[in-house]
Amino acid sequence: MSGAIAIWHDIAPEGLAEFYAWHGEEHMPERVSIPGFCSGRRFIARSADLQFFNLYETQSAEVVRGADYKARLDSPSPRTLSTVKHFRNVARSLCQVLVKRTASESGIGQGGLMATLRYDIEEAQAAAHLEAFQKIIVPGLASSPGIGSVSLLVADRTASGYVNAEQRARGAANLVPPIVLLVEGWANEDAFATLVHTALAPQALARHALSGTSSLGIYSHQLTLLGTAISM
Repeated sequence: MSGAIAIWHDIAPEGLAEFYAWHGEEHMPERVSIPGFCSGRRFIARSADLQFFNLYETQSAEVVRGADYKARLDSPSPRTLSTVKHFRNVARSLCQVLVKRTASESGIGQGGLMATLRYDIEEAQAAAHLEAFQKIIVPGLASSPGIGSVSLLVADRTASGYVNAEQRARGAANLVPPIVLLVEGWANEDAFATLVHTALAPQALARHALSGTSSLGIYSHQLTLLGTAISM
């Protein structure tokens, strides 16, 4: 799985019930039915600036740029058009999975806790940032107790910036985080929070010559659906 779609957002309080019903009954099943989609997961904030985090994993980065996914974005259902009007503060990146480290040789790396780091940097600085993440931050976190996996995602800025019909229905532009770090944990929540806040604090990142605007959040799992690309 070398492609991913990472989405953060708030939901207006009056639209929360509609969002939950639509997301579980229609939207996620529709998304994971797209050829090449492997899974979809939804998380809710425990300590984060945005209320929900959604992660779709795909067989390749080409899938998230592909015609099948784009066609769905540009042909939203009436229920989708109604629900997306409740979305607020959307950040969304169509990504390549640059590296994913799991904590065991079996490759089983999902956890009930998810820390997300959205990172904004200039494109000219990206290579140095990514090198530091791959050589220092990802291995250090992946070898820590209670960690299931650590993934480093890089956004396709052009594909992520495409304005589709769903976005037009919301009437607001998306933020596009260029770099995303995902840390999945399966143990004690307090210990997990301490670990990621220590390892990914701005001052800790600065020690590795990393600078820019970052947002670190911790989420807990709500829902997983498997796609047609997964054979049971």
